[in-house]
Amino acid sequence: MAKNEKTTAARSSDAKGSAPREAASTDRTWLYIVGAVAALVLVGAAVYWRASSTGGTGEKTDPGQAELMAPGPLPDLSLGKEDAPNTIIEYASMTCPHCAQFHELVLPELKTKYIDTGKARLILREFPLDQLGAYASMLARCAGPDRYYPMVGALFETQETWAGPGTEGTDKLLQIAKQAGFSKEKFDQCIGDKELFNKIVETRTRGHETFGVDSTPSFFINGKRLTGEQTPAAFEAMFAGGASAPPGPASSEGQAPSPPEEPAGQ
Repeated sequence: MAKNEKTTAARSSDAKGSAPREAASTDRTWLYIVGAVAALVLVGAAVYWRASSTGGTGEKTDPGQAELMAPGPLPDLSLGKEDAPNTIIEYASMTCPHCAQFHELVLPELKTKYIDTGKARLILREFPLDQLGAYASMLARCAGPDRYYPMVGALFETQETWAGPGTEGTDKLLQIAKQAGFSKEKFDQCIGDKELFNKIVETRTRGHETFGVDSTPSFFINGKRLTGEQTPAAFEAMFAGGASAPPGPASSEGQAPSPPEEPAGQ
């Protein structure tokens, strides 16, 4: 073989041998890039949910009642008469212990004295602090308008039995749902409803970005803000048109919660 031919053959052989190495190097480079982007996305999500869940500083301006009552991503469901002269809007997470305490200890007295007598109504809006809280809110919605508040009450009453992290928490939530008449199929269909999940997240986002909600429970009584643990007297003062209610202790949501993850598709 001529010298030139040998040189050409050698170059061709080197080119063929280097192609897989170059391809492997390119694949590794893309993996590094994708990994870096994914990490940035996760960090950004964590920062957003931390900022929207752990409380802010400084005074907040109360939104107008008309703005508060404007239609949101999900229809408001009222406990009490829609034409009641006093309106309580509550932003709550189903996994928030202080929210459960309100529904178990304070709401019954308010219901007897004000809601059942037509003097006030309650509107509960979703502000989930984690995925399990989002699932529980979805189940209450899936129960239907007439069974929404009974389902909310049952979930808060049994919160300590199911509000745990991971798959075990979801399994325990299934058991509570079965007691309320859900089948396994209906349960899976409900918590896998991406449209409902997205609307619950939009409700939370609207509460945080538009109305300054940054802890649970947060209330608006006739447009006036009230946060943290409260007694019936605090609500009565707001019903009476008081300038402000006594400040309640801060919410227990001191640790930044994990963001709700998108439910699995059906």
